[in-house]
Amino acid sequence: MNPRPMAHADQAYRAALPAPPAPVVGMGAFLKAAVCVMKDGTAVLSPPAGDLGDVDARRVYDALAEALLDHLGAAPWVVAHDRHPDFHSTLAARALAERSGATALPVQHHHAHVAAVAAEHGHGGPVLGLALDGFGLGPDGGAWGGELLLAEGAGFRRLGHLRPLAQPGGDAAARAPWRMGAAALHALGRGDEIAERFADQPHAGLLRQVLERGLNCPETSSAGRLFDAACGLLGVHPVAEFEGQAPMALERMATRPRVLDGGWIVGADGMLDLWPLLAVLADGFDAEDGADLFHGTLAAALVDWVARAAEARGVSTVGLSGGCFFNLVLTDLVRDGLTARGLAVLTHRRVSPGDAGLSLGQAWIAAHHALRTA
Repeated sequence: MNPRPMAHADQAYRAALPAPPAPVVGMGAFLKAAVCVMKDGTAVLSPPAGDLGDVDARRVYDALAEALLDHLGAAPWVVAHDRHPDFHSTLAARALAERSGATALPVQHHHAHVAAVAAEHGHGGPVLGLALDGFGLGPDGGAWGGELLLAEGAGFRRLGHLRPLAQPGGDAAARAPWRMGAAALHALGRGDEIAERFADQPHAGLLRQVLERGLNCPETSSAGRLFDAACGLLGVHPVAEFEGQAPMALERMATRPRVLDGGWIVGADGMLDLWPLLAVLADGFDAEDGADLFHGTLAAALVDWVARAAEARGVSTVGLSGGCFFNLVLTDLVRDGLTARGLAVLTHRRVSPGDAGLSLGQAWIAAHHALRTA
């Protein structure tokens, strides 16, 4: 397979930076990894090479990186990469920085998502970023994925996150929504229902003990896993063939979203708690009705959460990014709700909201870092 040497013209962006920055590179993450180079305020984003757990995808990725570095025509000053230390993209970034004399800059995954939508719109000021996806490593070493950030230039602050849920089996939970449904039952004090409710799943009878003892049950703030928990409770693809299959099916079921009164709590610490919604979904809802209730309530909760932060921080621009915003039902509801609150909402138009667009955000952050340290 021969990778294209550079992106099509519709993947080149003029970034509104305060001065022409030095050449920088964003190396992407793990899933649907792509590379982005930025020079003189223009970014060029490669097509995604694929998931870097695959040997062939790594070869394509390496070739794309070399082609875009040739296109850059100069040694980069900053090479930005994901914070995860073991990704192929991270190792490639460190090797590139070492041989070129560049600074290797670790960038938090969700900060990069928010920066990507800011870069796509050329928004150089502060932005409240709502980053919703499956997984990204936080600076605290935790599994992030439902984040409210205040981002500007090369920096960000975490203002809040979704209330964490346990992931029984760790990464295995991403393809087993029934496990996340069981985690929700346990969190709600209904762990005694797990064995009977998921009796057709192997080891369901043991999962309550696993959750009680916290054995291989890392907590996550992931919006993707929240979707999986809802799918598990509603019986939508209890075991999925690929990550995201169940939430995609749940989206297709949503035809008339509605809001559950009292379905969420916004804490004083900025945490958004949707366990009241999960408690209702656990009471035996029809899947289609549950899909409407879940989408409508989640969207209303996110709008409330972000609008409160916008008022408290005096920020009027919001960016929506992360793989959960492939969900058009959720995206439309959140965008329309925030717009009705008087906020300017940035959504992805030409760049993927998922990890294929992540390197653009990394390069944007790298460019600001270069300006700040010049």
